[in-house]
Amino acid sequence: MPQNVFFFGNGKAEGTREWRDLLGGKGANLHEMTNLGIPVPPGFTITTTVCDEFLKHGTSPGNLRDEVNAALARLEATVGRKFGDPKDPLLVSVRSGARVSMPGMMETILNLGLNDETVEGLAAQSKNPRFAWDSYRRFLQMYGDVVMGVASEQFEQLLSTKRMLSGAKTDAEIPADILKTLAGEYKLLVKHSLGRELPMDPHEQLWGAIEAVFKSWTLKKAVDYRKVNVIPDTPGTAVNVMAMVFGNLGDDSGTGVAFTRDPSTGERRFYGEFLVNAQGEDVVAGIRTPLPITAMADAFPEAYAALMKVQDTLEKHFRDMQDLEFTVERKTLYMLQTRTGKRTVAAAVRIAHEMVAEGLISKTDAVKRVRPSQLDQLLHPVLDPGTRATVLATGLPASPGAASGQAVFDADEAERRAARGDQVILVRPETTPEDFHGIVAARAVLTERGGMTSHAAVVCRGMGKVAVVGCKDIRVDVTKRCFTVGDTVVSERDWITLDGATGRVYAGHLPTVPSEVMRVLGGTLRAPDAPVFQSYDELLCWADGARRLKVRANADTPKDARTARQFGAEGIGLCRTEHMFFEGDRITPMREMIVAHDEAGRRRALEKLLPMQRSDFEGIFEAMSPYPVTIRLLDPPLHEFLPHGGEEVKLLARTLGITRPELNHLVDSLRETNPMLGHRGCRLGITYPEITEMQARAIFRAAVSVKRRGKEVHPEIMIPLVATVKEFDHQRAIVDRVAEEVMGSMGESLPYLVGTMIELPRAALTADLIAARAEFFSFGTNDLTQTTLGLSRDDAGRFLPLYVEKGIFPEDPFRVLDVEGVGQLIEMAVKKGRATRAGLKCGICGEHGGEPASVGFFHRAGLDYVSCSPFRVPIARLAAGQAALE
Repeated sequence: MPQNVFFFGNGKAEGTREWRDLLGGKGANLHEMTNLGIPVPPGFTITTTVCDEFLKHGTSPGNLRDEVNAALARLEATVGRKFGDPKDPLLVSVRSGARVSMPGMMETILNLGLNDETVEGLAAQSKNPRFAWDSYRRFLQMYGDVVMGVASEQFEQLLSTKRMLSGAKTDAEIPADILKTLAGEYKLLVKHSLGRELPMDPHEQLWGAIEAVFKSWTLKKAVDYRKVNVIPDTPGTAVNVMAMVFGNLGDDSGTGVAFTRDPSTGERRFYGEFLVNAQGEDVVAGIRTPLPITAMADAFPEAYAALMKVQDTLEKHFRDMQDLEFTVERKTLYMLQTRTGKRTVAAAVRIAHEMVAEGLISKTDAVKRVRPSQLDQLLHPVLDPGTRATVLATGLPASPGAASGQAVFDADEAERRAARGDQVILVRPETTPEDFHGIVAARAVLTERGGMTSHAAVVCRGMGKVAVVGCKDIRVDVTKRCFTVGDTVVSERDWITLDGATGRVYAGHLPTVPSEVMRVLGGTLRAPDAPVFQSYDELLCWADGARRLKVRANADTPKDARTARQFGAEGIGLCRTEHMFFEGDRITPMREMIVAHDEAGRRRALEKLLPMQRSDFEGIFEAMSPYPVTIRLLDPPLHEFLPHGGEEVKLLARTLGITRPELNHLVDSLRETNPMLGHRGCRLGITYPEITEMQARAIFRAAVSVKRRGKEVHPEIMIPLVATVKEFDHQRAIVDRVAEEVMGSMGESLPYLVGTMIELPRAALTADLIAARAEFFSFGTNDLTQTTLGLSRDDAGRFLPLYVEKGIFPEDPFRVLDVEGVGQLIEMAVKKGRATRAGLKCGICGEHGGEPASVGFFHRAGLDYVSCSPFRVPIARLAAGQAALE
């Protein structure tokens, strides 16, 4: 039978960091640290495969109890104490540990093995009754909550009462006799709540805790976290059972959390927090506001020196910024965890960039280190420094950026309001993992308590969410749904603004300015004065050196084209000509064309549009020179350009010189039951060839004009919604004729391509026939997804979230490409097309062009380029680089 339990201790471990899938990230790293000679309390790891079997069948492998008992005996021999010994008890912690770190999302039980007898033995051995009863009440609360399901708030109410009666400001000041009484009240609470007592047998406690950790894999907060961070549901979590070391033994003990670099900025400085006379959950949960890690040098100088050596060793060994948890027991350091630290994207790019300079990692490693989707956060605005606003309160700047929203005071309400489109900021005394869904929904998080390594801080940094924590100036009242700052009351739905870079909180909705990256690109900040931009820019240059895929932009105006160039676009993959018609007074001649009774009337209206289109194309060609520009001919159905009621109909009828009934009749005649499959795309050009003529003329006149100014121009004309090669032939003939006329009359020649958008399954299936005439393919994955899956983008939002929740679809197919279905059509079309026309240029211009996982597929499918919105160009560049390196 396979081994299910792996031991570590006394400088030797059975596993290594390479066993993450089997031992989970936490377990694998505990084994690794042990093998490195780092002081780690001994223990053992139960594998992730046991969790999978337990959750699937409701039972564990038959030999698991024997293996756990053998490991427990080995642990007893290592530490010299017996589990359940009333005189000198071995106590353990039981902690989760998934393959991919999920901070705070699963359960932990500390001080396990305590009961009414062993607590007396612990008091005698430690000569510290207060410590023993503090540890016992902590165990009873954790076990009663995590394993038995009694709400933690009920325990907290009893604790709060004892704190008040004893006059203690913090839990650490509550005397031993009151803690002893509290332990009795905790046991009664469990019995009255459940009708059964909390188990006193340490072995029964242990198995209850192990199963509770396995079950925590299915908690809502854990499931939500995996969805947000795209973590698979298998393998599940490992369980780590470790000998307890105590940070709550007195003033010579403590606990802390630290990062080997600043997780907000990436600066190379040791960063963290610690508490004297406390256990680990006190720091992470934000129950007490901790001290900066540098203060530990005065409190525990020897332990601090050891910690500095350990953090340096671990960062060099793992070659990445580490997130450390440690305990000091009577001035001796013990490491409880190391993992790759969550960080903001600004920190991620800076750390990757600087580690290359330090020789820790290669440029290839650096490119792989940063999640492409995170780059979007570097473009987010920050508060306008010129804004005059009174600071309401100041907390700790846990996660940078600026955000405004309406205050809400519970996670469920945040989720409900955000689903309606409201901008909300979640305000809590402190967050717990149960608030995760509210954090996802909110634009920012504000907490009264907690430090820079608290739950809210760590989760928000990892998500790129603005956060201000430990804001001592505010008093949050979740019952009354408000918080107060002195005499000022901020109630639910009142607007507030958070500055995550400074920790400041403001009343109202404040204006923002561009980020550092945007200011450099906009020319208002010098690159040498912008360290984040320098790291960002060089990282993308390294990605560019690795990638094969070109990255273009979807841009419809000269301004969009210039923005795309600033972000590194290598051309335009989609210029939607219809968007130009909605600007200013252009809509009027467009409407004149639509309502015209004959071809002559349509041509008169189109003559008015031609110079407008030509001017736009000239600006786009000039901005994008020397790169190619792919222009899609008119695509949407004509009814989209007409008003549908009210004063606008009245005004348009007067402008066009027709009656309102006539106009209404015309609008009704153009209305379609399913317009996305109706009279649009190349079907419009075939019905009204004069539209194709006008657009082709505007394109070629603009191209020749820009060429005459000494600019290199590469127009690519794209025929939309082609289903048959005959449709393409009809439209191409018009384009070629107009090109010949324009170039002949202007005495110039220039190269151009005519291709098509592959957005219908039939086009993909007959790609070999279409490629005989088309010089390039561009996959319109938005419509190709609609027509392949039979889904309407406009209507499917009503049920798609349910499909994803139930696992029918792994992701929303309009966000992440459906590789099995739509992807197969793309691969088929590329193969068939290139079999007919060797070297056929193939790209993609749907929204999937800027989605990292989809970009990876397009690389593997052999496409030549992806095209996406200008602000997603950096994401696509990095994703394409990573795809090539994989």
